[in-house]
Amino acid sequence: MPDGWIILDKPVGLGSTQAVGAVKRVCREAGLGKVKVGHGGTLDPLASGVLPIALGEATKLCGRMLDASKEYAFTVRFGTETDSLDLEGAVIAQSDVRPTLAEIAAVLPRFTGPIEQVPPAYSAIKVDGQRAYDLARKGEAVELKPRAVTIHSLTIESVLGDAATLVAHVSKGTYIRSLARDIAHALGTVGHVTMLHRLRAGPFAEIQAISLDKLNEVGKGAALENVLLPLEAGLVDIPALNLGPEQASMVRQGRVLTGLTQDDGLYWARLGPVPVALVELSGGSATVVRGFNLPDVAE
Repeated sequence: MPDGWIILDKPVGLGSTQAVGAVKRVCREAGLGKVKVGHGGTLDPLASGVLPIALGEATKLCGRMLDASKEYAFTVRFGTETDSLDLEGAVIAQSDVRPTLAEIAAVLPRFTGPIEQVPPAYSAIKVDGQRAYDLARKGEAVELKPRAVTIHSLTIESVLGDAATLVAHVSKGTYIRSLARDIAHALGTVGHVTMLHRLRAGPFAEIQAISLDKLNEVGKGAALENVLLPLEAGLVDIPALNLGPEQASMVRQGRVLTGLTQDDGLYWARLGPVPVALVELSGGSATVVRGFNLPDVAE
């Protein structure tokens, strides 16, 4: 069974669940049987770009990937706001104001760092047990509470006519459509997102992503190794903790390691090159957060 990551360059029109289904199908076609598959962060059908898809033991890291920061390029068209804040929605507001490059640059610092934003009505947030987008599609008024997010960086890539393309590095929970709406409002106009492309998700960058065509080649006989990154590729943003065979055995049994000299924090423990577990170090002791059931190299 394969364990690792396929980083898909998701095309517009494909949902995240459909992308997972495509990987499952390709694994079946390649004769791998039933493989556990999950994704590391939903990407709307109208968005494109980096979608990490975990296979086997890597699915244990999907939750961590959901919490990771993301980087997006997005285009805001000024002058029209839609109820969905993107191309799919109905027009709800219009303005003749078209901001200049200098005006856009002047407001961006207000949206950098810790901010609060109201999520779009067309979002998957639950309201009284129902998805907000289901309520919005029924024509019901949806009121969502502001949430705290962090915009690590926000820069202008280009301004052309009535549209501006920006690049944002954001924390989990950030809605780019809301960010675009709020920037437009701060400029005394309205706007909506016409392009959304994810450049990075956690440790995974666009350069590592493959097309659907490349993925489908695996189902036609190409080696899975051509597109599969190892499980530890999802752990490069945290330090490794090297274990001896006896320590690795203890960790696999869920026991606490003591007498360690490393600083407190999250580590991925390994025996040689093989990931054994995610562990949390505190006061010289390592506690297992998540174990990996991977064979040793010698096995």
